Amino acid sequence: MSHLRPHSWLAAFPCVATACLAPAEPRRVEIIPGNAYVQVGDSFQFELQVALADPRAPQAPADGARWWVSDSTIAQIDSASGLVVGRRAGSIAVSATVRGATAGAQVVIAPAILVGAADIAACASSGDEATAALLDAVSGTVFTAGDNVYESGTYDEFTGCYDPSWGRHRARTRPSPGNHEYLTPGAAGYFRYFGPAAGDPSRGYYSYDIGSWHIVVLNSSVDVRLGSAQETWLGSAQETWLRADLAAHPARCTLAYWHYPRFSSGYGGDHLEMQPIWQALYDAGTDVVISGHDHDYERFGPQTPSGSPDVIRGIREFVVGTGGKSLLAFLHNPPNSQVRDNTTFGVLLLMLYDDHYEWRFVPTQGGGFTDAGGDTCH
Repeated sequence: MSHLRPHSWLAAFPCVATACLAPAEPRRVEIIPGNAYVQVGDSFQFELQVALADPRAPQAPADGARWWVSDSTIAQIDSASGLVVGRRAGSIAVSATVRGATAGAQVVIAPAILVGAADIAACASSGDEATAALLDAVSGTVFTAGDNVYESGTYDEFTGCYDPSWGRHRARTRPSPGNHEYLTPGAAGYFRYFGPAAGDPSRGYYSYDIGSWHIVVLNSSVDVRLGSAQETWLGSAQETWLRADLAAHPARCTLAYWHYPRFSSGYGGDHLEMQPIWQALYDAGTDVVISGHDHDYERFGPQTPSGSPDVIRGIREFVVGTGGKSLLAFLHNPPNSQVRDNTTFGVLLLMLYDDHYEWRFVPTQGGGFTDAGGDTCH
């Protein structure tokens, strides 16, 4: 009789018995997004993506991750979830570790943030989905500088083409209308979709404050001039309202946005009819104007309503028709144009401080064109 113990295959290969339940080692962990911009007082949720060394393994959960920041006086983070809350202006590193692997990201905290573009959504284009993904990494207020949805700004186009992308940020969007909205009589689809956030439907212009900045939203598709002859342009209902609004809000820093650009190198060129509006803003010491209509990005140096350089009181203009519809050629060469590009969709990010501002054009293409800088308020 043999006294040898029977051989057990389960004992020899315990992984069969345990179904290999031991956690697999991560090959790579990544914080999503890698760069974020958060307004003071806002919260922002980072995500941790875990890829396992074994390519046959399913996507691994980030259970047990630990999060931390390089300076908790600038932002606090929940060590278990990765939820960040901005506390004061500054830049910090965000880190997370799970099962021995570590990842990092950067976050900028600013007192107030304004981010957006113009010429945005069309069901025939995926560009708005790419720019909406950029908004996902930025807290604060979203602006639109007109032509929010093509082709005619109907309510069905807003719900079917705009809503699936930029619409997820509708609750924090302060819009302005463009000429395509008014292809639907009275821009009815636009005002129905955005509701009270778009202002009085009989006007389409309004103002609000973010941080210490006063923001004016204008409507370049209605009464921006009083008569047809240039000498009678002054005194429109919108200009009269604008001057009263600016007088009632004497902020150190002021910004305005609308659709038709006063100055542009794009296919539409300069819109001289906007000069009375620019004059009212200039008289009140406004710092920044944002427009769209031309499907490109362009930054101008500070200038007067007639286009003369003015580094003391001039207004800096950005044309940001890069929201996703299409990109078009430059056809003009106005003075004071400092930077321009028509190769990539993207959004303009403005970080607004008590006495100055910083800008960054964020492209949808990794490694694509970008533009960044800053200036003081008047």
